[in-house]
Amino acid sequence: MAPPLVSPLRRVRPASIRPEPLKPGDNLRGAALMSASMVAFTCNDAVVKFVSQDLPLYQVIALRGAVVMALIALLAQRQGGLRLRIDRAARRPMSLRLLGELGSTLLFLNALQHMAIGDLTAIMQALPLAVMLGAALFFGESLGWRRLTAVLVGMAGVLLILRPGSGAFGIWSLVALGAMLLVALRDLSTRSFGAQVGSATIAFYAAAAVTVMGLVLSLFQGWETPSLRQLALLGLSGLFLSVGYVTAVSAMRIGEISAVAPFRYTSLLAAIILGLLVFGEWPDAWTWAGSALVVGAGIYTIWRESRLGRRA
Repeated sequence: MAPPLVSPLRRVRPASIRPEPLKPGDNLRGAALMSASMVAFTCNDAVVKFVSQDLPLYQVIALRGAVVMALIALLAQRQGGLRLRIDRAARRPMSLRLLGELGSTLLFLNALQHMAIGDLTAIMQALPLAVMLGAALFFGESLGWRRLTAVLVGMAGVLLILRPGSGAFGIWSLVALGAMLLVALRDLSTRSFGAQVGSATIAFYAAAAVTVMGLVLSLFQGWETPSLRQLALLGLSGLFLSVGYVTAVSAMRIGEISAVAPFRYTSLLAAIILGLLVFGEWPDAWTWAGSALVVGAGIYTIWRESRLGRRA
């Protein structure tokens, strides 16, 4: 079937990313999926931080991963089955995505054990700006001086949160920053998959890779017998992570990165609420100020995107 005709005024994704034209409502659907994904991921983070206070971290990763794999396989079965075979063209982006997935999971969860969940999530809020910059550099998406200024403002906010040279800055701040950059690699590589590779397939490979990593590293850290309560919490964590995986993959494949990625900032509100309710953590004034800059830069990109959309 011939591709549909597209008005020359209509912005479309580069052919190397996704050949279909942008459909009405794609950006809105992508934003909704991204928001749901961020809330689910943050709830998973809170449960993992809570359970890993009593159980070894890599055991938690392995047990949670087994739950996630089962849930994603079940979801895929309801949608026609899980297709694990991928063509040659998808192998390189899959390898890059798994590299980003494994590295970011390892760094993020170790940082989570040593940082307040709100502070760590605040650092991760620079991710949409990093992804937007990466989309411009590698995928040719437009990035004018206004969006570039938003990126610089957001990075200034990250520096306020990290505060290099102060007592608040430490090795775990750098670990969190490394996790953010690896998540950007993961999200950018997701855009290179063709339509024939299903979101459930991508999510299953990610869950399987993280589970295997947890099993291997747990051999060095050791195992403890979990209680029924801990197993139930790990099952809940796996459910949150499954929802997060599938909706995150779907969000990055619907709409434009510059329109969808800024909605990651919804995780900051969820992290602050959960940090206060579950762990009694409250961000300091520097973290609030830095978060305001980062989130403000993200909100600006959304406003800028809506203006460009109306002009088109």
